[in-house]
Amino acid sequence: SSPEELVQACLGPTATGDVSGAKFIYALQEIYIQNGLVDHYFLYDLLLHVKYSVSVPHHFNSEAFLEGRSLITQGMAAIKANIRKENFQAARETLGRVLHTLQDFYSHSNWVELDNTEPYINLIRPDLPLENLAGKCDTATCSDCASGTCPNPILPNILKEKKLTSGYMGIFSSDKPKGKCSHGGASDLTSTAVPRGGISKDERRSDNVALHNAAVNVATAASLELLQDIRLAAGDNDFLRMMGIARSSVLSFVIDTTGSMSDDIDDAREAAYGIIDSKKGTQDEPSEYILVPFNDPSFGPLIRTTDPNKMKSEISKLTANDGGDTPEMCLSGLQLALTGAPASSDIYVFTDATAKDIDLKDTIDALIRITKSRVSFFMTGASSRRRRSLRAASFDDYKDLALVSGGQAIQVSKKQLSQATDVIFDTSTSALVTVLQRARNPGKQETFPFTLDQSLKNITIYITGTSIIFTLTNPAGMTQNQDQASGQLATIQTVGNLRRIRLNSEKHTGAWKIQINSNQPYTLKVTGQILYVCSLHRVCQSTIAFIYNFVESFKGPHPGYAVLSGRPQAGMGTAIKQFYCFTEVSHNELCQTRVVIIHHKSEGRVVIKTFGMFTSRDLYFLILNLNSISYGVG
Repeated sequence: SSPEELVQACLGPTATGDVSGAKFIYALQEIYIQNGLVDHYFLYDLLLHVKYSVSVPHHFNSEAFLEGRSLITQGMAAIKANIRKENFQAARETLGRVLHTLQDFYSHSNWVELDNTEPYINLIRPDLPLENLAGKCDTATCSDCASGTCPNPILPNILKEKKLTSGYMGIFSSDKPKGKCSHGGASDLTSTAVPRGGISKDERRSDNVALHNAAVNVATAASLELLQDIRLAAGDNDFLRMMGIARSSVLSFVIDTTGSMSDDIDDAREAAYGIIDSKKGTQDEPSEYILVPFNDPSFGPLIRTTDPNKMKSEISKLTANDGGDTPEMCLSGLQLALTGAPASSDIYVFTDATAKDIDLKDTIDALIRITKSRVSFFMTGASSRRRRSLRAASFDDYKDLALVSGGQAIQVSKKQLSQATDVIFDTSTSALVTVLQRARNPGKQETFPFTLDQSLKNITIYITGTSIIFTLTNPAGMTQNQDQASGQLATIQTVGNLRRIRLNSEKHTGAWKIQINSNQPYTLKVTGQILYVCSLHRVCQSTIAFIYNFVESFKGPHPGYAVLSGRPQAGMGTAIKQFYCFTEVSHNELCQTRVVIIHHKSEGRVVIKTFGMFTSRDLYFLILNLNSISYGVG
């Protein structure tokens, strides 16, 4: 099954509409990354000369069974508490770390050597004792293995008495208690001290195939057992939300409630009501709603609910008052929404004033990059005023932030706002993908090619800017320009600085291009929804998603990649860890994790080399501008 089919099955057969597996993939990515980072933290502690015992329990090394079990049970309690608080990202991150420790028990201990084929339930039950432990000091557990490749070096009496032990590991020293097993491997210095060798089953080797496979099977069953425990405590609905299995993205409104916004609030309210009512009961119904009002000098509180009627009630309470001077606390309200909403949310900001709290712009920029949320601004005030200083705010600040996030900055008159909110209907869908996004400042004449295939529907082109002249050309050479509101290729709606171009539903597969001519700054964005054939007579929604993180490699017993919190440092090599899943029309599915090495060039461009499996859609070398990856624009 594809991620989309799994999501649809979990949500149930009664709801209709679009569904995407992208958030499920993203949730799995968060869990996977935190799982791998446990090894990174282990090495980091050692490099900082932190006492070795700090990291031992995370891996059940050195017979630290009680301490390791405490990490698991405390982590499970934290996961359940975070789910109750609807802090699903924190729950996922803790889940990844807890699963690492749980799984390490089966590969680092002698559980499977003792012929156990079921999980050790006591590890996730703090009320049950850990029994028959070999003890850390007084009991020898392994025989000497000079070759380091003995199939099972556990002493016969340990096996007979069913004593539980695990391997010791030393990165800087070979010291270990007399007669104790080692972890093993080139990085473990204790494996060179008698008894030599090791009992780790982390990697599959010729000498441990059966034990490695047994450890994998039991660790898998134990992971499912832990997930089931969390599901029963959290309930099906919240458990699925934690796993990214929800109908759609979170829908967030950040609304200016100062005195001049009276009419705008009415339009924002009507837009919100329309979205809530049109999507209620469908697969594309938002999984959660967030509302953040802001004024001057106050902002907030953040109001969140999964109940669409409650959100309508909260929006109905908004009234316009106070404000005074023109700049308002817009970025403070947006910051509250970005920190309160889950990653990859859609946030819509309504305001008629510049930002008084412009000092927060860099913070907002960083939050957008971290959360990968899309922010769109609906601005109804005048923007002719130029900056008086580097710190003076203007509507250009909103345009900058929208561009960073892949959103839109739409500037209209107050009378036009209700027409511009169609963009919210277009973009508040879980199956939306961006085909192309470009920005030019200063503006210039340029032709932008883009390719559409049979998997796309509901193609919409957005152009923002002033004094725009454009010509759209389809694969057959037919054209339509900005003066033809309803032509052979598309329907064009012009509202304020926005041109919304919806392609006609006829066949559109092939190479398109749009030529834009303006000496003023402008942006271009092409979006669509992805379809795939999930059965012989049924067409379903899917998403070709580019879900990425910038990472740096780390060494140690278990080398891997750690996520960078910001953009890579200029002039230094780095990598992208790319997780994506797409489904061919023929239903040959590919879900692939790819590590991409980036070599920075002096001209500001990068060469990306991919490693792993390849399909006909893969490119072995890609030339991309670094901003294209970070910003979603080129």
